[in-house]
Amino acid sequence: MRRRFISLLAAGLLPAALLCSCGADKTETAADIPDVSFLAGESGGSAADASPVMEEAADEAVDYTPDAKRPEIVNPAAADDDGAPSPEGEIPESQSESVTEPPPDDGSQPFVLTAGEWNDNANWGFFTNLVHTGRIAFPSYGLDPVHKMQVTVTNGETPAANQTVALLDGETEIWKAKTDKTGTAYLFYPANGREAKQYTLRTEGAEDTACEVPADTGSQQGGSSVPQLSYTVDTANASVSYQKTEVMFILDTTGSMGDEITYLQKDFSAIAGEVADENMTFSVNFYKDEGDTYVTRCNPFTDDITAVQSTLNQEYADGGGDAPEAVAQILDEVITNGSWSADTNKIAFLIFDAPPHSGSENEEMLQKAAASAAAQGIHLVPVVASNAERETELFGRALAIMTNSNYVFLTDDSGIGEAHLEPIIGDYQVELLHDIIVRNIRGIAS
Repeated sequence: MRRRFISLLAAGLLPAALLCSCGADKTETAADIPDVSFLAGESGGSAADASPVMEEAADEAVDYTPDAKRPEIVNPAAADDDGAPSPEGEIPESQSESVTEPPPDDGSQPFVLTAGEWNDNANWGFFTNLVHTGRIAFPSYGLDPVHKMQVTVTNGETPAANQTVALLDGETEIWKAKTDKTGTAYLFYPANGREAKQYTLRTEGAEDTACEVPADTGSQQGGSSVPQLSYTVDTANASVSYQKTEVMFILDTTGSMGDEITYLQKDFSAIAGEVADENMTFSVNFYKDEGDTYVTRCNPFTDDITAVQSTLNQEYADGGGDAPEAVAQILDEVITNGSWSADTNKIAFLIFDAPPHSGSENEEMLQKAAASAAAQGIHLVPVVASNAERETELFGRALAIMTNSNYVFLTDDSGIGEAHLEPIIGDYQVELLHDIIVRNIRGIAS
């Protein structure tokens, strides 16, 4: 198997805290969105180096030990006297008397959803080979992460965080992104056909840098071309750090998402209890589809954890019925036209199991949302749930690559919900979704 199973511990809910009121007005507007029309392509594509911030977060071990005891979840296969799995998972007679059924869920602990994560920017050679051999293909719903440029911005010997880097074709802005804590930003440009193309890198406090991207000649074997371009720019601007952090959850609430909604309802306070301080605010947002009780339902950022928990507890899985959902509409509302502040660390978790609707209007909204997230420095982390198809995986991975984020996916190991799609990736570890979410938040907030 390509994954490694590790022991899992169930998290206990911590007391909610931090009281404030919830406002309804948007205080900030989204950053200017560059021309991303080049990203358009056929919908639903067939199936770098590390983002230094997210790679650092992925490497960080999380020692989560709340006051409540977390019972251990072990590999479901039973073990023999030597600790090896018994044939077909049977329990030897010598042990059968000591085996007891787990106690019923008394509502005191969150659902123990299991998940893995993967960072294509951190495994760019692996991603390149998948595209080159045709195992995966893009664009996916208008998003094309293949033609990428990695830019590292420094101030002398020091990485320069939160610097704006733009890629220009003449004076037309193609892509804009903020550098992460290690001074890295990813920029994306259109496929250039058979001709090489000249672009300009523009960074605050630095001279413009001329750069050339190669022609899309493919390979001698006819595979897809995936160029690997990188530049280092030295700026006179000092690295910028933010004290405040904004955390957003975007949740599909259609009929197939009952387990995931219940998980977040039961685990949100535990997540907030681990990461929240006086400088962190949260927003929870929901979407269904046209013809349902609502299409989008959005809420402002607040540090009132009790209010957020109450908002979550009012939601339930209902509606949907067809595969595509209103993903483009919710991202347009909360990312492109959201109420994010200018001087904050930003992360958003999109928890979903179905792809967006196809078509030029939806794809344009998705392109603008990805571009807006990159320009604002929003790490948009997809969390793909059960019953997802390959097209949903590819859309999520494209979104993660283009917003300097990890791709997160639920696994079958918890035994909760329907079957979960095995992504086309390398080795990964199975963990609690709780721990992955906490680590990703800490990775951008610390």
